[in-house]
Amino acid sequence: MKPRKIIHIDMDCFYAAVELKFRPDLKGRPLAVGGSAEGRGVLTTANYEARRFGVKSAMTARQALRLCPDLILVPVDFSKYRTESRKVREIFERYTTKIEPLSLDEAYLDVTDSAIEAGSATRIAERIRREIREELELSASAGVAPNKFLAKVASDMNKPDGLTVVRPEQVAEFVRTLPVTRIWGVGRVTAERMHRMGIKTCADLQGYSVTQLIEKFGQFGTSLYDYARGIDNREVVTERERKSLSVEETFRVDKRSPDELRREMKAVYRDFAERFQRFIERSTDEESLARSLVVKLKFSDFKQKVRERRWERAECPSEADFISLLDEALQGETRAVRLLGIGVRFHDGGPGRDRGPQLRLG
Repeated sequence: MKPRKIIHIDMDCFYAAVELKFRPDLKGRPLAVGGSAEGRGVLTTANYEARRFGVKSAMTARQALRLCPDLILVPVDFSKYRTESRKVREIFERYTTKIEPLSLDEAYLDVTDSAIEAGSATRIAERIRREIREELELSASAGVAPNKFLAKVASDMNKPDGLTVVRPEQVAEFVRTLPVTRIWGVGRVTAERMHRMGIKTCADLQGYSVTQLIEKFGQFGTSLYDYARGIDNREVVTERERKSLSVEETFRVDKRSPDELRREMKAVYRDFAERFQRFIERSTDEESLARSLVVKLKFSDFKQKVRERRWERAECPSEADFISLLDEALQGETRAVRLLGIGVRFHDGGPGRDRGPQLRLG
C-alpha cells in the first residue's frame, strides 16, 4: 500500500488576519479579536505583533491589556470569518474532494491520488498557499506528511506563512525528539503526569509497552503508543457528525473521597472549558447546541458509571454544574475512582466535524 499524501493547512492568526484585511490601516500594530477595552471577555486570537507581548488566545482582555496597553481590541464577527473560510475552501477544492475541515481556519486534505503537479503534495501545498496569499490577501502555513497526526504537527513548525514536509523515510527520526505536548489529546493535566514520569518526548514514550500505557492513561494509551512512533491510520473524512466533546483524566493514584475528586475537577474542567470555547467560537449556532452534560467515573475494579443531565444550551457549562452531577454520580459509592471524565453530548444526528481523536464518555 503506497503512503498517503496528507496536507494540513492552518491559516495564520485567521480572525485577526481577516480583520486586518479589511482594516489595512491597523497593520503592524498589536491587535486581538474578542474582549472589550474595559477588560471584559476573553480573546479568540491575536496577531503576531500582539503575541510578542505575551498576548494569546483564551486570555482575558484585562490580562492582555496589562501585557500590552496599546493593544487594539476588535469585536468578533463570525459571519465575516465564515465568508473568508468558504473562499479558502474553494481553493482547496481545486486540488481534491477529500477535505476534512477541523474549524474555520484549518483542514486536512488528502492528495494521494492527485495528478496535479505530477502528484507532488509539497508542490500542491505551495500552490495552495500562494493562491490564498494572492487571491485572499491572507497567509497560511502547511504541513505535508504520510498521515494526519504528522501533517498537523508539521504545519505548526514553521509559522507564520511556512511549509514543513515530513517524508515517509523521515518519520522515525522526526518523532523521536517531538515533545509529548505536540500529541493531540495531551492537555495540561496529562502532560504534567507524563513529565512526573520522566516522559518528555516521543522517544521517552517509546520506552513503554502499549499495555503499560493503557494501564497509566486508559484507552488513550493505544493512541499514545502509535503516535510516539509516527503511526496514524485515520483517514481524511469529508463528513462526520460530532456527537460529543469531552475530557478525561486517569489518576496516578485512585481517589477515595468526594473532596479529592472535586479538587481534581478543577484541572479537568479547565481543559474542557478551553476546548469548548475553541469549538463554540468556530461553529454555527446549531452545531454548538449541547443537549446534555455528562460525568463519567471509572472505578478501581474497571467498571464505570455515567451520569447525564439535560442542558439544551450553546454556552459552556460551569464547573459547579459538573460538580453537581459528580456528586449525584458518587451517591452511595464506596469504590475508589481511577478515572474522571466530563463533557457534553450534542443532539443526535447533529452537525459538526470531527476534530481529532476523541476522549470517549461512554
